[in-house]
Amino acid sequence: MNETNILYSKEGLNFEKISKNNYNLNFNVSNKNIILEKIIDINLIKLIYDLNNDIYEKIIIDKLNENESKVVILIKNLFEDLGFSQKFYYVHIKKIEDNNKIIFLSNSLKERPEGIPDDSEKIIIEKMTCECIILNPHEIRFNLYVTLDEKSIIPLFIEKIVSLMIFKIFKRLKQFIEKL
Repeated sequence: MNETNILYSKEGLNFEKISKNNYNLNFNVSNKNIILEKIIDINLIKLIYDLNNDIYEKIIIDKLNENESKVVILIKNLFEDLGFSQKFYYVHIKKIEDNNKIIFLSNSLKERPEGIPDDSEKIIIEKMTCECIILNPHEIRFNLYVTLDEKSIIPLFIEKIVSLMIFKIFKRLKQFIEKL
């Protein structure tokens, strides 16, 4: 059954579960003062990190070329008191420009990156696609699709907490861009 389940919807951001381990976040960003297409690049990841230092502990961006990077993000151990290990993800990101879209394709890398605590656990992102649809020079529609590893089991209460965190992360990004 592929029934969409809204996990969080507020202030123009919609985070939904499409099916087991498949999620979508979508929202629009607008700013009449800047041409938004010019700021849609790998540096957005660093901006997301900078805006959310209460959630992220460390970021390492290894820029391979203009359109590809390897990125490590270590999440603060927010659930340590519940017995959960610290989490990180390590992905390869590729930027593709196609007509009125800028697309970022991400896949988990198998190896363990340096500089990550030995007792931390990798979040395996099978596939993540961020479509930035340019509606006009001053408005972009973000569609973020995330597919976790099929073996990943996410308890419902963690899913709700994580959806709230994702909402918070992208709300901050949206507000920052709209206030530039």
